[in-house]
Amino acid sequence: MRNHGFICATCGVQYPPSETPPEHCDICEDERQFVPVEGQRWTTPTQLATRHTNTFRHMAPGLMAIGTTPSFAIGQRAFLVRTPAGNVLWDCLTLLDEATIEIIEGLGGLDAIVLSHPHFFSTMADWAQAFDCPIYVHAADRDWVTVADPGIEFWEGESREILPGVDVYRLGGHFPGASVLHWSEHRVLLTGDTLLVTPDRMASFMWSYPNNIPLDAGTVESIARRLEPLDFDSAYSAFWGREILIDAKHVIEESAQRHCRAVRSE
Repeated sequence: MRNHGFICATCGVQYPPSETPPEHCDICEDERQFVPVEGQRWTTPTQLATRHTNTFRHMAPGLMAIGTTPSFAIGQRAFLVRTPAGNVLWDCLTLLDEATIEIIEGLGGLDAIVLSHPHFFSTMADWAQAFDCPIYVHAADRDWVTVADPGIEFWEGESREILPGVDVYRLGGHFPGASVLHWSEHRVLLTGDTLLVTPDRMASFMWSYPNNIPLDAGTVESIARRLEPLDFDSAYSAFWGREILIDAKHVIEESAQRHCRAVRSE
């Protein structure tokens, strides 16, 4: 049964059912996010569905992006990875309406939902219940889960196979469990904003994106080392138009070097 709890209108994360909105949003009160100057605002799944819809866009063979229109909360997109072994949803959207369920079911349903970090947890428990599939969250980010669900698997270590050829890797940085998804057969890296593609088609590495707080050089060097074993040509980050379609591995390596030079004032 789906959760009808209140949803934070700033970050899009859902809380357990209650008669009145929560007094605080833990996600927004953290320095990696923000509370609007006018104060915390709340909505419900029903209200959201009357004002918004989800759209699907083909990005590459087997890869579709899903976004909410008009944009809601953080405005991220999710990705549907379609493989011969099954389908994986990378990151999550707050809006889950009947049209979205019907479209995804028509495309084969979901075999797993994988989250990059807490800002995109949204209504992940509702999605897992609707598609009867597990949710994979890194154990280092366990404390940020707002709605407990038996379908959540808190994976540990540095990597985890989700389906054959589809693996999640912990990079850290933005959050301790911040991760990326590697689709080896198609040489695709899905990054959320564990690293974010910039307007100049490079990558940025931030501790807080809305508050412009960069990661330190040592952490970014560690992220770059964790990416070294992965082969990929393209990288898709959390927002529309933020992707690197050619030579992405080399571009991200150069981006990490650029970032480290900048924060060291070299």
